[in-house]
Amino acid sequence: MNLRKALDKAQKERQEAVLSESSDCLGDVASTKKHHNEASWQAPVYTKSAPVAFDQGALIENKCVCITSNAPEIDTYKVLRAQIMQKTKGKGWNTLMVTSTKPGEGKTLTSINLAITLAKEFNQTVLLVDCDLRKQDVHKRFGYESDKGLGNYLLSECSLDEIISWPGIEKMTLISGGQTIDYTTELLGSPQMKNLVAEMKARYPDRYVIFDLPSILDGADAITFAPFVDGIVMVTQVGRNSIKEIKKAMDLFPQEKLLGFVLNRQKKTSM
Repeated sequence: MNLRKALDKAQKERQEAVLSESSDCLGDVASTKKHHNEASWQAPVYTKSAPVAFDQGALIENKCVCITSNAPEIDTYKVLRAQIMQKTKGKGWNTLMVTSTKPGEGKTLTSINLAITLAKEFNQTVLLVDCDLRKQDVHKRFGYESDKGLGNYLLSECSLDEIISWPGIEKMTLISGGQTIDYTTELLGSPQMKNLVAEMKARYPDRYVIFDLPSILDGADAITFAPFVDGIVMVTQVGRNSIKEIKKAMDLFPQEKLLGFVLNRQKKTSM
């Protein structure tokens, strides 16, 4: 049996077990306790969300390595998780926008790996929202199809419950899919979008909501959306941008919201 087949078989068995365990839950929160000394907190199971089976092999191929437990990059994302939590928890911040200076710098990859890593933190849940309405491909990184997404909700074509998926990852839900849209800035800056972010922020106090936005210098979407979120994480690829371009991107946002930069594709140097 080759590696891909082994991964697929193991993943299928694990997902069947997880979905079977959750099928009897009728509320928004499961009563299962993680451990006898952790009984004060209960992990939510979003049973109103549509359960889908993610493809671990697809995630790994798409460099979403934090789905495994032994990837060498995991420690880097744990450091990022710790830094974000330290900068946000004391302020009551839980809505984060991830963007980049230019397209193709890894902001979606960062969003997914950060979401998975945050979901592994005890007492912490995550909702990842695909706000790149011209592409809508986060769900494809997970290896499943989705015919409804944020754009459908903003166009009043479906309810919020209809666009939230549970990909079988404990304590993580996802919004991605549906039609692609051209007039994205108007939708992302609409009162309906503002109200949705506010509702997401207030619904669960132990949840981070991560919004994956298009790059800053590729249009007005990220700039328009920035006032709705608490904090902003910017991704930049090594050697891709000049200091002038990075400064130009930074100046487009309220500086008090900028949590910091993620330097992507940095090569390790030998000692």
